[in-house]
Amino acid sequence: MRCKPSGSRLAKYLAALYYLHMEETQARNRIAERKLRDKKARRANIILAARRIAELEGWSNVTVRRLSDEISYSQPVLYAHFGSREGVVAAVAIEGFQELGLALENARKRVKRGSPVEAVANAYLEFAASLPALYEAMFSLSLSIPFDDAATPSELRFAFSQILELFQGQSSNPEVLAELFWASLHGIAELTRTKRFPRARQKERVRALMGSFSIPREKPAPV
Repeated sequence: MRCKPSGSRLAKYLAALYYLHMEETQARNRIAERKLRDKKARRANIILAARRIAELEGWSNVTVRRLSDEISYSQPVLYAHFGSREGVVAAVAIEGFQELGLALENARKRVKRGSPVEAVANAYLEFAASLPALYEAMFSLSLSIPFDDAATPSELRFAFSQILELFQGQSSNPEVLAELFWASLHGIAELTRTKRFPRARQKERVRALMGSFSIPREKPAPV
């Protein structure tokens, strides 16, 4: 007849099982975290390579095969991350909107004297001029990214919110003012990028634009 394990032996046995279980769980978590880091790093490398090729050679040279050769990833790895070349371009564009939003936010918040509207206008046009291929991906290439929709990525909303903030409290419909301001800046940026507008007159254009959009805030009604 076999003896039942004593209470202390059973407790030690259960504690050992629990310890082994925790060790295995932690090991699995570490592996999963490493895989996630590796996946994010691969994704970032692909986006960076696409941006680099586009800025130097144009978007026509950004292909899945070229990206695969550039960063030594197999084509199936690229397809696993983005699904298609268009998916890569969309990821680049979303990253660009985040960077644009940060540039506009910094310009708006840094203003101590002068017009925040003018500061944001200059920051927008500088962004477009300094990163022409990125700006092209954001606004000129065909994208499957929804704008002004429930599914719009947060990066796009963040960028637009920096323009919208300029006109809050200035009219009953600040969204329309923000859209018109954005449209004006985009028109100037695109016409300058495609050499329809000479860059030498950019300051004069911005100053003229301020005449239309530097709206004084309404004063409170006297009590």
